[in-house]
Amino acid sequence: MKRVVFLMLGVVALVSICVSMAPAFGQGSGGGTAIYVTKMPPGYRDWKLISLAHEAGNLNSFAAVLGNDLAYNAFHDGKLTYPDGSIIAALHYGHVPSDENNKVFGQVQSFVPGAPTNTQFMIKDSKKYAATGGWGYGHFNKDGSVGNETLMKTCAPCHAMASRDGVFARYAP
Repeated sequence: MKRVVFLMLGVVALVSICVSMAPAFGQGSGGGTAIYVTKMPPGYRDWKLISLAHEAGNLNSFAAVLGNDLAYNAFHDGKLTYPDGSIIAALHYGHVPSDENNKVFGQVQSFVPGAPTNTQFMIKDSKKYAATGGWGYGHFNKDGSVGNETLMKTCAPCHAMASRDGVFARYAP
């Protein structure tokens, strides 16, 4: 009986050690495998405007693309390899007709941002995110919660198809 109890305690201890050593969601194992950003960078709403985007189809959204100073300067200077520390934010909103503007125009042609839908980030760290082309990706729902893992897994393969260091946005001076 004592052997069984000691064996069970040993198994529980081994499982506890393994679980505590496993990487947390989005953190990777330190070997260049992390691909998820799980915290919004502070102050991102004060970054410079890089570009605007309109996504049609099922997304049907507007986005303001912002960058920290490193990202903004890389966009501005036309660098195709962004330096480590570059962070790009995309603030997505639905869009709705502007009744006020359309009255002036005499027809429905003006749309303005509606409710926020999500905020996305790309953070350049060539070592930490080596497995995903040097970029870490984050998707945050409108309530600020982290997007689900299935959704997050779609970021890197899609951005790998972008010809400008994984970035779709273009600088809009």
